[in-house]
Amino acid sequence: MADLSTTIRDLQAEGEQLDALVASLTDEQWAGPTPAEGWSIAHQIGHLAWTDRASLMAVTAPEDFAESVTEAWKNPLGFVDEAAEVEAARPPAELLADWRAGRAALAEALAAVPSGTKLPWYGPPMSAMSMATARLMETWAHGQDVAEALGVDVAPTNRVRSIAHLGVRTRDFAYAVNNLTPPAEEFRYELTAPEGGEVWTWGPEDAAQRITGPAVDFCLLVTQRANAADLDVTAVGPDATVWIGIAQVFAGPPGAGRDPKVDA
Repeated sequence: MADLSTTIRDLQAEGEQLDALVASLTDEQWAGPTPAEGWSIAHQIGHLAWTDRASLMAVTAPEDFAESVTEAWKNPLGFVDEAAEVEAARPPAELLADWRAGRAALAEALAAVPSGTKLPWYGPPMSAMSMATARLMETWAHGQDVAEALGVDVAPTNRVRSIAHLGVRTRDFAYAVNNLTPPAEEFRYELTAPEGGEVWTWGPEDAAQRITGPAVDFCLLVTQRANAADLDVTAVGPDATVWIGIAQVFAGPPGAGRDPKVDA
């Protein structure tokens, strides 16, 4: 898998790609709806700006971050949405400038984290590599919502490999948050890269439980940006079939997911 410097570069590139989509939007477009119910484009960017800010605090001011976690747990199921509401209410130009500054500062701070350091978070502590990967995943996922809202097709890149890897690693977490016992048997994952057609693999070759398909579709599945019925992701085996219905790479309670699209 990629190293920290590569992942940070991918995170920066993903941010720049999304930035290009929103930089010239009108205030009316910033307020327009996205596929995430109740969230405008401003909510999407506001959430990224807020989370980047929280991540930067975790890296550079862990004691202050600990205080913010205590405050957040007063409303554990709502603090993320509340923060997005606050950010979305800001003037778009101000929000965009803050997001730009925050993501640049975070990239610099993550690159300077000593190897082996564990960074505090709302869940278990994580490495700089894990935090960079999580930020990459979120930037990509929220970027999908913005692109869909604007009716823009964004060319997929091999930056999704880190997101796919995270999706594989969080298999058991998806079972746990749905109050299900993870299967003991490992899955085999065979995902086709969007650029070059290489097949990325995880898990034993002879595993009975298998997940195959395009890596981009797999990432849309685990970030819950599309319903499994609308994706070219194939599950073989009963455990794998259950998993694609609950797959979730992001922290927190079970996501609501997306409804299948209805053919016109």
